[in-house]
Amino acid sequence: MEKQKVLEITGLTKIYKNKRGIFDIDLDIYEGDIFGFLGPNGAGKTTTMKIMTGMMNADSGDVRIFGHSVTDSFEKAMSSVGSIVETSESYPFLTAMENLKLTARYYGGTDEERMEEVLKLTGILKYKNEKAGSFSLGMKQRLGIACALLCRPKLLVLDEPLNGLDVEGMVEMRKLFKGLSANENTTLFISSHLIHDVELTCNRIGVIFDGRLLNVDTTENIRRDYSSLENYFMSEVDKNGKL
Repeated sequence: MEKQKVLEITGLTKIYKNKRGIFDIDLDIYEGDIFGFLGPNGAGKTTTMKIMTGMMNADSGDVRIFGHSVTDSFEKAMSSVGSIVETSESYPFLTAMENLKLTARYYGGTDEERMEEVLKLTGILKYKNEKAGSFSLGMKQRLGIACALLCRPKLLVLDEPLNGLDVEGMVEMRKLFKGLSANENTTLFISSHLIHDVELTCNRIGVIFDGRLLNVDTTENIRRDYSSLENYFMSEVDKNGKL
């Protein structure tokens, strides 16, 4: 049975005044994928994700989520998407629960039981009545992920979601992401410059460098053909004449 196409990116281009940006990106993501968008800082990961989530307009090209264009049908496209792009923002003078209640206003049918559920999933339920301003960077990241999960998204878009987490937190989040994919058929699009974490988390990987998508392959194929994901990444960059 063919998997449903969740995300379709075609000809996506955004060029800044300094001539950097992203150039003619084509990419398809399928239901249940945990897709790793791998590239160094400044490669174009966040730009791509901002356009995907309607935070920025492309110069050309389109992004379709469940068949709906983010340009022409933004509300329909984003109706089942949860996201953190660039930084996980929270209101420091509100508690974790109050931050979730504020986020819940954007979604229908989200009750306090679901809020406690996502706080438990992200490991911060016991801090639900503490103000976010007192949270460590890792706890703020967990709260951001909890907010992104609130609407039971079918597509979860996460920009560097492991930033600020300690080793234990990274392991817990990897387990959470894999569980969402396996148990709820959630599709995840995760950007990272942390090669090891991408390798341990994702079933498909795309390498982006200098704003261009160099290649997309399954983690299984990469492990079969290369000694490590790092070697694969360096090989792709080298093949494309960037080093």
